[in-house]
Amino acid sequence: MGKRNKRNEQLPVARAEDVEFAADRADADDLEALQRSEEADRRAQQYEGT
Repeated sequence: MGKRNKRNEQLPVARAEDVEFAADRADADDLEALQRSEEADRRAQQYEGT
C-alpha cells in the first residue's frame, strides 16, 4: 500500500525520473549518488514485487 495524502488519496510514486547525467563530468559524489540511486531502485522493485 502506498502513502496517502490528507484526503486519503494515493500519492504518485516517482520512478525513472528524467535526469541528465554526464559520466565524463561526474565527480566522486556524483558516482556515489548514482550507485545509491541504483541500489534504491533495486530495493523498491523488490518491495513492489516487480
